[in-house]
Amino acid sequence: MTTTEMGMGRVTFYEDRNFQGRSWECMSDCADFSSYLSRCHSCRVQSGCFMVYDRPNYMGNQYFMRRGDYADYMSMWGWNSGIRSCRMIPMYRGQYRMRIYERENFGGQMYEMMDDCDNMMDRYRMNNCMSCNVMDGHWLMYEQPHYRGRMMYFRPGEYRNFMNMGWSGSRFMSMRRIMDMW
Repeated sequence: MTTTEMGMGRVTFYEDRNFQGRSWECMSDCADFSSYLSRCHSCRVQSGCFMVYDRPNYMGNQYFMRRGDYADYMSMWGWNSGIRSCRMIPMYRGQYRMRIYERENFGGQMYEMMDDCDNMMDRYRMNNCMSCNVMDGHWLMYEQPHYRGRMMYFRPGEYRNFMNMGWSGSRFMSMRRIMDMW
C-alpha cells in the first residue's frame, strides 16, 4: 500500500437493529461474518469508508458506507438479509483514471474518465458499459443515472465481464470517484 492509500477505517457491527445485541469491531476486509456474529442488522462507522455486502465473499447487493450510524439499514436499503461481508476502502488522494468499454473484454467504444459522470448516455452517448480498467483511484458505478440504484465498487484492476462478478443489473449508467471528502 502506498502512502497515498494509507488510512485506517473502523466499523462496529451489531447483531440487532439500533446497535443492540452482540457486537464486533472490524478494521479491515472480512469475507464472512459468521464466525463473529450470527447476524448483522446495524452498524456504526467510526472512521473511513466501507463497502458492505449481503452475501459472504463480497458478493450480492453492495452498499457504500462512510462515517455515521446505520441503526436500521435493512429497511433503508430494502435488503431482506443482513450484512455478511465487508471491504475497507483505502483512503486515496491521487489522480483518478478509468477506461470504460461498451462490451465485455474491453470491446466496442472506449472512453477514459478522470472525474464523476452522472449520466453516461448524456455524456458519451453510450447506452451500455460491460467492462472497465481502473488505473487509478477507487470508484462506484450505479445502475441508474445521477448515482441511483444498485451500485458496485471498483478498485484498481481489470474487470473484463461484470456478469462474472455477480452483477445481475442491466447496465451501469453513472459513476463517481470515492473521495474522502464525501
